[in-house]
Amino acid sequence: MSPIDSYRHLFGLTGRTYIVVAFLARMPLAMSQLGILLLVSAATGSYGAGGFCAGALAVANAVGAPFWGARADRLGQRRVVAVQSLAGAAGLVAVLLVVNAGLPWGAAAAASAATGLLLPQIGPLARVRWRPITAETGARQHRLVDAAFSYEGAADEASFVLGPALIGLGVSIASPTAALGLAAAGLAVFGTWFALHETATVTHAATSGSSAAAGRLLTPALVVLCVAQVLVGTVFGSVQTGTSVLATAAGSPGATGYFHALLGVGSVLAGLAVAALPARFGLPGRLRWFAVGLLVLSAPLLLVGSLPALVPVLLVLGCTVAPYMITTFTLAERVTPASRTGAAMTVLAAATGLGYALGAAAAGRLADWGGHTPAYAVTVVAGGVAVLVSWSCARVLSAAESPRVPEPAGVRAN
Repeated sequence: MSPIDSYRHLFGLTGRTYIVVAFLARMPLAMSQLGILLLVSAATGSYGAGGFCAGALAVANAVGAPFWGARADRLGQRRVVAVQSLAGAAGLVAVLLVVNAGLPWGAAAAASAATGLLLPQIGPLARVRWRPITAETGARQHRLVDAAFSYEGAADEASFVLGPALIGLGVSIASPTAALGLAAAGLAVFGTWFALHETATVTHAATSGSSAAAGRLLTPALVVLCVAQVLVGTVFGSVQTGTSVLATAAGSPGATGYFHALLGVGSVLAGLAVAALPARFGLPGRLRWFAVGLLVLSAPLLLVGSLPALVPVLLVLGCTVAPYMITTFTLAERVTPASRTGAAMTVLAAATGLGYALGAAAAGRLADWGGHTPAYAVTVVAGGVAVLVSWSCARVLSAAESPRVPEPAGVRAN
């Protein structure tokens, strides 16, 4: 089955409406961090205050994600994600009210952190639904689930390209308030729609039959995968920081978002292509070689001295980012009991967020000392550590990986 046939089959199982809703539902999370940064910065005149508030939202979201993932496993996504979507939208509105009321920016930071705790991780939870959705596809299920994870990885990357672009467009046309208000409205509508879609009910019915005690969540294999995601998050944070420093030095600080989006362009295209990889190229082997790709393709960042020179480097580096992440999430789904898959997916998402914060902080410190090149050195070091982790822990991952027994029910929706 070709990748195009796999994607056509997948989208036929759920209906195109679900695909669109699931994609739009993940956009507000991608929009919120930059939206809050611009909103608070414009109101206070301080990028430091805006950055602190945006960071508070990101860290709180990473901390809260595993809790909500575990609740979704136990209670079902329908109830949990609906509550998160409405409460998260209300939280974004609260941030708007606090900032526009002229309160000290510390109040905005507290509101941002509270909002971050509530925002749903739609991408990881969408991954959980695919095995139950494909339950009645027989021998093709294994290949279809792999294709589904390839699509979800590409969709996540696309959301983090388009989300900030929508915020920038909203700010240009109207104001930071309008841009963040758009994110709140999108979450309330599409997040709730995603929560109430019938695939959520089918997923809960398929996974709740397995005992919550069927296996531990934090197995050695999942710990390895969490470390892998911390490292790719470090890549994201350090690349964005290094690019910001380079763009600012070139007199175009506003171009940072556009250049960082180049990383996502290559990542989306490569992510969709992962479905074409042969089954004999196993997941642990993929992780090892994609980690090598992170190291080799990030090394040219140390030679970049101008924004034009950065363009091809980011485009090519992106070609290994999504495949690496797709592999870690797919492995996590394979090594985790069905009743804990939601928690596993959100734990990996949290690890990525924490890695982003670590990479941005380390790169920022080094940039203060020596400019963009030391900041990019953090990216290269993260790639090197990813190689060490993936190759040294190959046996752990290979021993833990096993195809999941098909679930008892499927779904066909329009």
